[in-house]
Amino acid sequence: MGEPDLKKGLIVKEPFASLIVEGKKTWEIRKSRTKVRGEILILNRGRALGKAELVEVLGPFTPEELAEHRDKHLVDLDFLVDYSNGKALYAWVLRNAEKFEKPIKVYIAKGAQVWANVRVDEDE
Repeated sequence: MGEPDLKKGLIVKEPFASLIVEGKKTWEIRKSRTKVRGEILILNRGRALGKAELVEVLGPFTPEELAEHRDKHLVDLDFLVDYSNGKALYAWVLRNAEKFEKPIKVYIAKGAQVWANVRVDEDE
């Protein structure tokens, strides 16, 4: 009681954050693997838009290989080539996405770029 509600949150740019919580984007493309599994918050601009379950990481892939799965990650080959900058890419597989009725304000440590341990402000 009185302890802050700490959760693991994945920082995602728009429009991808909304596409994830709406269940339309099931692969989040990143340049590295992650050991994180289970329920995570989807964060954008200091707000948790929803949550999803991170179930596995696939790869490494080339941009061309990933382009064959556009229906899962919703980005085109040019974006993948630019983002990869010659490096291998990984697909973080998300399931059971749920969009919050109203985004929840969260506190994210300065400098966080991929993952954030967030404290959920239940009063917002």
